[in-house]
Amino acid sequence: MNAFLALVRKDLFLHFSNRRAVLMSIIAPILIAAFFGSLFGNNKKGGDKPSPVPIAISDLDRSPLSVKVAAALQADSNLAVQSLDADAALAQVKAGKLRAAIVLPAGFGQQAGRALFAGPEGQRPEITLHYDPSQAMVLPMVRGLLAQHVMQVVSADTFSGQGAPVMKDMRAQVADNLALPAEQRQELTAMFDSIARVQERSARAPQAGASAASAASAAEAGGSGFTMSPPFSTRELEASAQADIPYNSYAHSFAGMGVQFILMMGVDIGVALLLMRRQGLWQRLRAAPLSKARLLGSRIASCTLISLIIFVLIYAVAMAVFGVRVQGSWLGFAAVLLAFSLLTASFGLLIAALGKSPEATRGLAILATLLMVMLGGAWVPSFVFPEWLQTASLFIPTRWAVDGLDAMTWRGLPFSEALAPVGVMLGFALAFGALAIARFSWEE
Repeated sequence: MNAFLALVRKDLFLHFSNRRAVLMSIIAPILIAAFFGSLFGNNKKGGDKPSPVPIAISDLDRSPLSVKVAAALQADSNLAVQSLDADAALAQVKAGKLRAAIVLPAGFGQQAGRALFAGPEGQRPEITLHYDPSQAMVLPMVRGLLAQHVMQVVSADTFSGQGAPVMKDMRAQVADNLALPAEQRQELTAMFDSIARVQERSARAPQAGASAASAASAAEAGGSGFTMSPPFSTRELEASAQADIPYNSYAHSFAGMGVQFILMMGVDIGVALLLMRRQGLWQRLRAAPLSKARLLGSRIASCTLISLIIFVLIYAVAMAVFGVRVQGSWLGFAAVLLAFSLLTASFGLLIAALGKSPEATRGLAILATLLMVMLGGAWVPSFVFPEWLQTASLFIPTRWAVDGLDAMTWRGLPFSEALAPVGVMLGFALAFGALAIARFSWEE
C-alpha cells in the first residue's frame, strides 16, 4: 500500500511541478467557456447586447408610407440599416458586408393599405429580401421585424384620418361584392362606417390610443370571413455567386477547419524545432558556412510547402466529395492558400524562437492557436460576436484567412477581393518571421 501511495504522490508531483502546463490546462477551458457563454448565454443582469444586424433598405417607391417603413426599420435597435440603391445593396450582401437587403417595390404605398383586407388570394405588393445564405439564421429575424414594422405603419396609416380614402375604397368594394352574403356585407359596411366616425372624432379631438382601438376593432370584426391579412408578400433570394447554384455550407466549414488544423501543424513544426535544438542538431548545422537567416529561411520555405500541399489536398477532397467549388477567382484562391501557408510557417518558427522547452511551449502555443481560430470565425460566424469583438477580430490573421477563402469559393468574388486578406496575412507572416529570426536561440 505504501508503494502504491508513493507512486501516486510521484505522479502528482511531476504533473504539478510543470506550473506553466498546469496553468494552461486551467486557463484554456475557462477562456473558451467564457467566450461561448458570452455569445449564447442569457445574462439577466445585463452586459453586452448582441450587435445589431447590418442590413440595407432600398426604397423604389419613395411614397410617404414607404418612407415611414424605412424610418421604422432604421429606428429598430436590433438592426443597423443603411439606405442604398438596390444594386449596391445586393453587392454588399454578396460580399458578406451586410446580412440582408430589403427592396420596397414601386407602388408599395398605394397598394399596401388596400391589401390589408385583400384576403389570401388578393394582390399584394411584393417585397424582395436578399440574404446571405451562410447566415440564414438571421433571415427569420429580419423577416419578422419587417412584417412587424410594415403592419404597424400600414395599419396606423390606414385607420387614421390620413387613410380615409383607402377606407372609403374598401367600403365600396365590400358593398359592391355580391359574392358576400347580404348579412356579412351589412356588418362589414357598418364596421367601416364606425371606423369613419372614430376618425372624425379623432380629427376633432385627438386622443391617444384611438387609432389602435379602431384597428383592433377592425381586426376583430374581420373574423367573420373577410380577414385582415399581411399587406405584402416577400420574395426571398440567396445572395450567392450564381442565382441557380445553391449555397454549399461545406465551403465555409472546410475553410474554418482547414485553417485550424494547418495552424496546429505549424505548432507541431515549432515544437519539433525545439526538440532539434535540445538534441544539439542546430548547433551542428551552424558549423556549416550558412547564416542564421538562411537556415531559418529554409525552414520557413519547407513548412510553407508542406502546409500548401496539405491545404490543397483538403480542398481536393472538399471539391470531389462535398461539391465545394471556386466560384470566384482561382488566382485569388491560390494566393490566399499560399499566404496562409507562409503565415503558418512563420508562426511555427516564432513558437520555436520564443519557447523555452517543448513541453511548456506546446500548451501555450495550442492555447494561442485555439484563440486565433475561435476569434477568426472558424468555429462560430463572426457576425454573432458583440460589435467590439467583431472590430477586434480584424486584428486576428485567421479572420482574414477564413474571409478570403469564403470570398473566393462560395461568394464568387473577383481577384481584387483577395488582395486585402493576402496583404494582411503576408504582413503578419513578415512580422512573425522577422521576430523569430531576431529572437531565435541556438542553445537550450
